[in-house]
Amino acid sequence: MTNTAPERSYLELYRDDPERADALAWGRRGTLRGTALASMGAALGATIPFHANMPAGLLPAALAQAPAAQPADAPATLRMDGKAPLILLGDRPLVAETPETMLDEAVTSAARMFIRNNGQVPAPFGDGLAWRLTVDGEVNTPLNLTVGELSQRFEVITRQLQMECGGNGRSQFVPATRGNQWGQGAISCASWTGVRLRDVLNAAGMKPGAVCVAGFGADPHLSGATDRASINRAMPVAKAMDEDTLLAWQMNGAAIPHIHGAPLRLITPGWPGSLSPKWLNRIWVRDRPHDGPGMGGTSYRLPVRPIVPGAENNGADFADMLSMPVRSILSSLGHGARLAAGTRGLDLAGAAWAGDLAVQAVHASVDFGASWQPMNLATAPNRHAWQRWTGRMALPSDGYYEVWTRATDTQGRMQPHVAANWNPQGYGANAITRAAVLVG
Repeated sequence: MTNTAPERSYLELYRDDPERADALAWGRRGTLRGTALASMGAALGATIPFHANMPAGLLPAALAQAPAAQPADAPATLRMDGKAPLILLGDRPLVAETPETMLDEAVTSAARMFIRNNGQVPAPFGDGLAWRLTVDGEVNTPLNLTVGELSQRFEVITRQLQMECGGNGRSQFVPATRGNQWGQGAISCASWTGVRLRDVLNAAGMKPGAVCVAGFGADPHLSGATDRASINRAMPVAKAMDEDTLLAWQMNGAAIPHIHGAPLRLITPGWPGSLSPKWLNRIWVRDRPHDGPGMGGTSYRLPVRPIVPGAENNGADFADMLSMPVRSILSSLGHGARLAAGTRGLDLAGAAWAGDLAVQAVHASVDFGASWQPMNLATAPNRHAWQRWTGRMALPSDGYYEVWTRATDTQGRMQPHVAANWNPQGYGANAITRAAVLVG
């Protein structure tokens, strides 16, 4: 009996069976031709002016990632007083991502800052100046100081500092990894006021054998236990002594919002945000590698040698994740944007950063990477702040485009086209940004 059932459309195929859709569209020669080209254009809702430049097997961004602007595909939204509508990734613990189009501020407002909790949120503390911090361990003079005493005893400084979750970009990995499936919005660059951690450590007098510095927060474990840390990590002494590593009590000129760590927060810029604990109440200097929750195994650690994607691995030969990789975001134009017919230019803007390093260049492409145009890159206001960038790209006609952006750091390392160095917990994914745009 002959099967006369019609083949699914490319849109249905990409939704239900992307591998088959790719095989039918690209075939053996790796180019879009004839019916396949017309069908993919129909699925996208537009012609593809630069289709000849599409890399073989490339899944169009519009089909790979449904625009959040479409209500049926919209992710859950966080609704919280004082916060913009963030993308809710989890409620136990609370995790929420900032859409890239909200990251268009030079200094990230409290309302738009992403949320990454590891345990429960502790009860608010009344008088922030009375909050106490203990500094102990491998020090000659243990300290127990209030926030008020910190502000009186040490130099108070203000810095714009990037803070980024170690799993930012995790959703780029194939196959998928464990953890919150961040896009690229687990990043902020707020203005923080406080004192240098190194000044406090110098006052305590670190012993010669000091190896690392651990910060503890007051957030209870998810189980509710107060004698069990929700997460606890440590940094090498050298990072603790960095002039931009702060004990902060103000954000953007006001008290830190409670959800972001008031009354006191450790800010370790350019490194995974798990090293910037909220509700900070203890600094422990150790003479050996720290063994708290969030240390060892595959936690915030990367393969030294590539492993097979999807393979099980205990992380025994992994190395701790230190400085975050170079990354750029496009904040002026959202994925899935629809522009009026006749639009022949795109005004682009965004941000770029590179952990402890700086960014030396940002480039953009609208022809699937066949050509790249340099963007105008601003100088950072201070070390460890992100750098804003702007530029304009010409379009030859109406149709389907993808805006690709990539950044290059001061050591010449560039964002890859796909997430590299797969690891079980999905750290360090920093592939180029791809935003789908329909014109006309």
